[in-house]
Amino acid sequence: MTMARIDHGVTTGTFSLDGETFDVDNNIWVMGDDTACVVIDAPHSVDDILAVVGRRRVTAIVCTHAHDDHVRVAPDLARATGAPILLHPADAPLWALTHPDVAPDADLADGQQIAVGGISLTVLHTPGHSPGSVSLYAPDLGVVFTGDTLFHGGLGATGRSFSDADLIVDSIRRRLFTLPDDTIVHTGHGPSTTIGAEAAALGR
Repeated sequence: MTMARIDHGVTTGTFSLDGETFDVDNNIWVMGDDTACVVIDAPHSVDDILAVVGRRRVTAIVCTHAHDDHVRVAPDLARATGAPILLHPADAPLWALTHPDVAPDADLADGQQIAVGGISLTVLHTPGHSPGSVSLYAPDLGVVFTGDTLFHGGLGATGRSFSDADLIVDSIRRRLFTLPDDTIVHTGHGPSTTIGAEAAALGR
């Protein structure tokens, strides 16, 4: 029996919303064992993601939210792997901006458990950066994947369409800062951090 682990890569592309486009680097996060894994978000390049996956079977493509830099290659990745795309339904309007003719395969729900590699990811609905933003908590590994909700050095951006500054603060304080302080925070962009470090900086 192999142990569950987290593998990481970085891929480069663009983010577009509200008529503006920016160059961005996105983290690729893959969690599982030597046989099967889940891919968290689908940014920019199928080849870059598959390089992190390796020969493993992908059981799900779990989207933290539906901004285009996180879901742009999700349908192509699904076709390449046979894995379903999972997205919180509140982000359906954002998804449709990038993929008007393709729907996700299944909805994510708060409290849902996604099993892989002998452990589970718990879906935490953490709206604010977008209405359907979720974080994915793996207590057995002591990590949470926060997408663009919480970063090293602060909270996610809320200056664009579909975002809510008050809501993201509430989500972080109620759903993330209540996790153990030593929980490692794996983010959508940039370096990882811990719950304790960010709670100390932002205030619970």
